[in-house]
Amino acid sequence: MADSTVSDELLAAIRTIPDYPKEGILFRDITTLLGNARAFRRAVDALVQPWAGSKVDKVAGIEARGFILGGAVAHQLSAGFVPIRKKGKLPYDTVRIAYSLEYGLDEMEMHKDAIEPGEKVILVDDLIATGGTAEAATRLLQQIGAEVIAACFIVDLPDLGGREKIEALGVPVRTLVAFPGH
Repeated sequence: MADSTVSDELLAAIRTIPDYPKEGILFRDITTLLGNARAFRRAVDALVQPWAGSKVDKVAGIEARGFILGGAVAHQLSAGFVPIRKKGKLPYDTVRIAYSLEYGLDEMEMHKDAIEPGEKVILVDDLIATGGTAEAATRLLQQIGAEVIAACFIVDLPDLGGREKIEALGVPVRTLVAFPGH
């Protein structure tokens, strides 16, 4: 978790939308944080901080907000960026993994040559909730030989247990703010 000053600033920059995408859900919308130059910079700096000066080969971002954050983190770390996308969105040969959603199965993929075995990779996305998508992305990276050194998110919804799924794969999780509930 980031220090309390940064956390307070980031919390204030995140909009909560009640009953989206369905009744009873409080959607944590980071587009307001992305539109606030100071908050966006603070979030990227806080995500990067533990690895500044370290050897990170690639940052992998999960579609779509993970692309925005991951690109900025990769830039700050002088690392390459790897998009992890929904099935059928990438133009070259891919590797893929299926994963469960509340309402069925989905697949995500990445280019098969995006990461060399042994490269140090940080996974980035905006939010971790149940952890299904992040767990699948971590497994996909590990499947092709990446050393996933961390999974980073701005928002954690700890009551939904996603962090534990990633940590069970041997990957430390960094989050900047947490919201109770869902």
